[in-house]
Amino acid sequence: MSTIPSTQPLQAGKVALVTGGSRGIGAAIVRRLSRDGAAVAFTYAGNEAAAQALAGEIEASGGRVLAIRADSADAEALGAAVALAARTFGRIDILVNNAGVFLGGSVDQMPLADFDRTLAINVRAVFVATQAAVPHMGEGGRVITIGSTNAERMPWPGFAAYAMSKSAISGLTRGLARDLGPRGITVNNVQPGPVDTEMNPAGGPNAEAMHALMALARHGRGEEIAGMVAYLASPEAAFVTGASLSIDGGFSA
Repeated sequence: MSTIPSTQPLQAGKVALVTGGSRGIGAAIVRRLSRDGAAVAFTYAGNEAAAQALAGEIEASGGRVLAIRADSADAEALGAAVALAARTFGRIDILVNNAGVFLGGSVDQMPLADFDRTLAINVRAVFVATQAAVPHMGEGGRVITIGSTNAERMPWPGFAAYAMSKSAISGLTRGLARDLGPRGITVNNVQPGPVDTEMNPAGGPNAEAMHALMALARHGRGEEIAGMVAYLASPEAAFVTGASLSIDGGFSA
C-alpha cells in the first residue's frame, strides 16, 4: 500500500523562539522555520529597524511572528523574552540559541570585560534561555544551539576566548541532552564554518585566508545553516541528541 505524502508544512502548529534572530544566520533560521509553518518569536539586541523589517516580511508572507528586544547578556531580560514568547503563542516547541558575539584579542591585550561578555552571551545565555524554555516544552521539544567550527579548529591568534566559549557549548549540549532526554526533548549543537554575513562577508579581507583552509573554498550561506537547524527541529531528527554537527565546508576536516 502506498502512502500519499502530507502537504502540511513540516512545522505546522509548532512554536519556535530564535535568540539573536534579526539578521545573519538568525534571520535565515527565522525565515526557514516560518516557511516550514512555525509561529516564530525572535529576540534582537539593538537593531530595531532590522527586526521590524524581518517581522514585516514574515507577516506579509502569512506567518505569525513576534520580535522581542532583549540583550542575551541580560539574564533577566532573556528570561522575560522566553516567557513573553510562550505567553503569546501558548508554548515553545523549538528553541534556537543563536545569539552570539565575537570579541577578539590576544591573552595579553583582551579586556576582562570582553572576556566576561563573551561568556555571558555565548555560554550563559544558552543555559538561561534553555532553563526558561523547558517548562513551556513538551515531549518532542527541540533545543538547538549555534556554536562554531572554531570549537574544533582555531588556526589564528586572538580567538582564544571565542574558541573556548564555543567549545563550552559542546559540553553543555551533551549535559543538557542527558538532563532533558527523559522528557523527550533533544538538544543539539550546530557548528558553522565561515558564513556570508555582515560580520564575515564572503568578499571580506579575511575570506581568502579562510577559504585556503577549507575543502570547499567558499563561504556558506545562512540558508544552508538554517537547513541543518530545520532538520534537527524536524520529526526525522527525533533520535539525534547530544550531537555537535559541523557544517563548515571542510574547515575542520
